[in-house]
Amino acid sequence: MNTKRPLILGVGALAALGAGAQQRPNIIYIMCDDMGYGDLGCYGQQYIATPNIDRLASEGMRFTQAYAGSPVSAPSRATFMTGQHSGHTHVRGNKEYWSYSNTVRYGNNTDFARVGQEPYDTEHVIIPEIFKDNGYKTGMFGKWAGGYEGSVSTPDKRGVDEFYGYICQFQAHLYYPNFLNKYSKAAGDAGVSRVTLEQNIQHAMYGDDYSNRAQYSSDLIHQKAMEWLDTQKAGEPFLGIFTYTLPHAELRQPEDSILEAYKGHFCTEKSFGGDQGSRYNPTNIAHAQFAAMITRLDAQVGEIMAKLEEKGLADNTVLIFTSDNGPHEEGGADPDFFNRDGLLQGKKRSTYEGGIRVPFIVRWPAKVKAGQVSDHMFAFYDLMATFCDIAGVRNYERRYRNPELGDKDYFDGISIYPTLTGIGRQDMHSHLYWEFHETDMLGVRMDNWKLVVNRGRTYLYDLSKDLHEDHDVAAANPDIVARLVNYIYEDHTNSDLFRVTLPSR
Repeated sequence: MNTKRPLILGVGALAALGAGAQQRPNIIYIMCDDMGYGDLGCYGQQYIATPNIDRLASEGMRFTQAYAGSPVSAPSRATFMTGQHSGHTHVRGNKEYWSYSNTVRYGNNTDFARVGQEPYDTEHVIIPEIFKDNGYKTGMFGKWAGGYEGSVSTPDKRGVDEFYGYICQFQAHLYYPNFLNKYSKAAGDAGVSRVTLEQNIQHAMYGDDYSNRAQYSSDLIHQKAMEWLDTQKAGEPFLGIFTYTLPHAELRQPEDSILEAYKGHFCTEKSFGGDQGSRYNPTNIAHAQFAAMITRLDAQVGEIMAKLEEKGLADNTVLIFTSDNGPHEEGGADPDFFNRDGLLQGKKRSTYEGGIRVPFIVRWPAKVKAGQVSDHMFAFYDLMATFCDIAGVRNYERRYRNPELGDKDYFDGISIYPTLTGIGRQDMHSHLYWEFHETDMLGVRMDNWKLVVNRGRTYLYDLSKDLHEDHDVAAANPDIVARLVNYIYEDHTNSDLFRVTLPSR
């Protein structure tokens, strides 16, 4: 990977944008972790209370055909950040950079001395860089997953003014970790550093003593996000990327009223014996833990909504809620229990609908009419274009394309701004595309046709009749299969790090 920075065309004084520049909308993008399509009340969930997110949906637009960029965390986040689908973006999997031979001590606990994932390609611009270049304050709180510690792609080097959370998504498996990472431009930090959680490290990372740890990362990250949000002012536009870790495993949280409300609530409970290698501590109330984690996340969203209203920022703030991919089965989670309607097949790591179709809600009182439900079909790689439209960043592809790469510096998104606002004509993708090397799966959606490729074998489904993708109709529709396979060959660029098996044609 070439580490040369992309050409950024600074706008200089914002006066050039005119008097309206100070009224540019703020954006808060909340991306939670491994929440399934049916895990919210407003998407049909019957067992988990999500009153705040349900209210968010009633006050804005709820999408029924929104798609993640990938069925797993790091590449899905990469498609959002880069505006590239997973056939073009550099990060297409959860490649880790930690080693058992390179460790450090935290109290009596051993942890990795370097952690993180494959870095975003520095030859291609990402969303925080665009927004910082256009006068926005930028804050990110939660998971980074776009480069390991000390790499060429950490928040301080990629347009983020304030960061607090996990550089490494593997570290985020532990909700009471030994450390978190931070960077603050305002505080004069030279780069990303570790913040040791002193109370936590007095106790073991696994086993009975783990319950004595008190510094809960989800609360700490949310508190930092709220502190940052509280410093924002009307007329000074900001972009907040809140990549919260709930409700991803492990299934652990404070023993407070939220968890107590679910204990004994379910007629059947589930025990999980733990997985020390994956940093998932055991629990004997997995169902209660999972439900409470979603309600805890809902409470955090409610606090964000209340803060925007308190500061008079709600009307001019685009508030988005979504999930990075489909539901997981890790750490004792049981998505089949909570989604008994079986609406979608597939879970995290699958290109079937359940692995990639996600909840997506947008509230923007100034422009988006309340109570709308949209079936517009789009994916995370459309959000760079959408955010630029919202912020009035014109011709972003031309301005931020790396001239040394030319047309091979891909921008794959189509803005959904017209769908949100009713202003202008909504352009459509001919198709959407996914690939994921770990399970060797690909996916293409064109209208109601859905092609799933599993280890090179093709399966075709008509989602208008078969949303659960049970009936393969490839043999009866060879022309459709051929067309969708051709799209794969058009969209896929080779990656030595993340290889997939293409179907024959």
